[in-house]
Amino acid sequence: MTNRRAVRQWVVAYERAWRTPGTDGLSALFTADAAYLHSPFEEPIVGIHAIGKMWTEEREGPDEVFTLSTEIVAVEGDTAVVRAEVHYGEPIVQEYRDLWLIRFGADGRCTWFEEWPYWPGHPYAAP
Repeated sequence: MTNRRAVRQWVVAYERAWRTPGTDGLSALFTADAAYLHSPFEEPIVGIHAIGKMWTEEREGPDEVFTLSTEIVAVEGDTAVVRAEVHYGEPIVQEYRDLWLIRFGADGRCTWFEEWPYWPGHPYAAP
């Protein structure tokens, strides 16, 4: 079971890890066998090492310019839903809104992370 305070602390640590060189901090966020989905229909990236590889490939680096605003929408049992809004660059070159579905283990680390991202100008439904 988790609560809003624990979820807030995890989200803050997630952003801090994204802004920190390397991927050593991921083991404090994710379990060794955690699954990470970029969107609900993607195959999950499974395992802390695979998640670290994905982070290394997707980030510009710890000096990447972005803002992240988050709001905890719901917490129920071991699962939380967080709404995130991200703006990359100055001036902004990419932005999106995202829902994160996060499932936590008994130790407070994430076992399942699923994103539902939406970008401006893209349809919300198939044509």
